[in-house]
Amino acid sequence: MEPESVATTCYRHPQVESHVRCTRCERYICPDCMREAAVGHQCVECVKEGARSVRQARTVVGGRVSAVPLVTYVLIGLTVLAYLGEVIRPEIVDRFSMLTAGLVGPDGGHYVYQSSYPSDFHAEGVVAGQWERLLTSGFLHLEPTEGTFGLMHIVMNMWSLWQLGRVVEPMLGRVRYLALYLLSTVGGSVAVLLIADPGEGAVGASGAIFGLGAAYYVLARRLGSDMGAVNRLMVFLLVWLVASATFTSWEGHLGGLITGGVVTLAYAYAPRGPRRGLIQTVACVALLALLVVVSIVKVSELTR
Repeated sequence: MEPESVATTCYRHPQVESHVRCTRCERYICPDCMREAAVGHQCVECVKEGARSVRQARTVVGGRVSAVPLVTYVLIGLTVLAYLGEVIRPEIVDRFSMLTAGLVGPDGGHYVYQSSYPSDFHAEGVVAGQWERLLTSGFLHLEPTEGTFGLMHIVMNMWSLWQLGRVVEPMLGRVRYLALYLLSTVGGSVAVLLIADPGEGAVGASGAIFGLGAAYYVLARRLGSDMGAVNRLMVFLLVWLVASATFTSWEGHLGGLITGGVVTLAYAYAPRGPRRGLIQTVACVALLALLVVVSIVKVSELTR
């Protein structure tokens, strides 16, 4: 008599008979557990283990590679939503634009700030503790009623964000790109706080966009790219910075440009290794702390 053959079953599904082994661990696997490999089939666990051991591709600054500029899409979407909110409720601009210091009278009118004011007036702006203006102003734009340039303000900024974001975001990775954008926004607002007239309001994503322009320049040099087109972009930004000084917030542009450049220098030239991400994070936090400190000092001077 021939010996009776022993039926083999899948190691994950003992009730299912199987005659195929995983080419990596040699355990029996059923059709539901089979995953095609270069040679034969592997089980689910071996496929997961292999995926963990594969080195993930990284950007030049250590970020995760992402082909789709998702953060850029989200930023554009949020800015457009904020603009629609302005159209419906124009008072949003008064409340969330970048304003260093102002007074609101009992009649609801806006007046020049002074550290000592009547009891029926109240302060508004950063001096009144409205620190969120440093960030929210970067998502607001001139209202449609501000003439042709009112509508063109957001159109030009979103077009610029679309053009630069699709290039810079894949070079940095989503997290680093978002940090760059937000820090450039705050940096532009802090420059307005330090340099501009305290009662002068400012809105727009231009500070962040100038920061992206600076980032593009630093990354191009770091990668050894052809600097012809990059230099032309920087010349355009600098010319626009000067030419627009009479009708836009050049202080915000300058602050965003400098902040974006500093952040990207920290990204691009942090030493390679397991601590590179930590060094980049510390640099961003240190820069944010510096912006906060100089803002507090400026506000203290105004309210003294």
